[in-house]
Amino acid sequence: MKYLYLVLFGLMLFSCKDEKQVINLTADEIISKSIEKAGGKAFDNSVIRFNFRNKFYVARRNKGQFSLIRMFKDGNDSVFDLLTNNNFDRFINESRVILEDSMKAKFSASVNSVHYFSVLPYGLNADAVNKTLLGEEQINEKNYYKIKVTFNPDGGGEDYEDVFVYWFDKERFKVDYLAYSYNEEDGVGMRFREAFNERYIEGIRFVDYNNYKTENNELELFDLGEAFEEKKLKLLSKIELKSIEVELLNQ
Repeated sequence: MKYLYLVLFGLMLFSCKDEKQVINLTADEIISKSIEKAGGKAFDNSVIRFNFRNKFYVARRNKGQFSLIRMFKDGNDSVFDLLTNNNFDRFINESRVILEDSMKAKFSASVNSVHYFSVLPYGLNADAVNKTLLGEEQINEKNYYKIKVTFNPDGGGEDYEDVFVYWFDKERFKVDYLAYSYNEEDGVGMRFREAFNERYIEGIRFVDYNNYKTENNELELFDLGEAFEEKKLKLLSKIELKSIEVELLNQ
């Protein structure tokens, strides 16, 4: 009987130690684990192609260099947008267009936004990203790490003032939900997204999103998980990537 008690006591200590290790994870560690689960280093050396809302997108990432492309038809014109580490250029019918700085920033942010959301949580480990672990929260009877993300002005892009919240599944370290506040020319507001249709292509995780809006102006960004669970949000649209193709480089 004494031996049995010792064994049970040892198991309890191991269990507590293991639980403590999980609880003590930092925001950086949680995000790093999530990126690894979603594809890890495959993101850094890949070409990803997809369609989104009648536009064709291509992202090429290779050894720290990237080119993010958007192509679409505007009436009889063919528009080609190219965002790289160094610049943004727009071509219409293969001729480069001279843009004012304000328009260049607007188009650049628009291209970057779609590519950014397409490969989340990749990108959350960039130097300009600030991460804060807010604690844990339960949504639909599942436990999540809740992390706030903000951006530095230097390297944070045109919309660096936006604030994001991500919910990472405590067991799988995958992003199931995210929310963000925005302040744009057409207004200010908040959105909450619910991931669905998870699939892996060449080892990289992709999801689509149900995109929700708030109808109560008194809601706070950090309360949107609870509001979603209580069905206080309204479905606005679906964010769906079509015809995804992945080519891994330097294999």
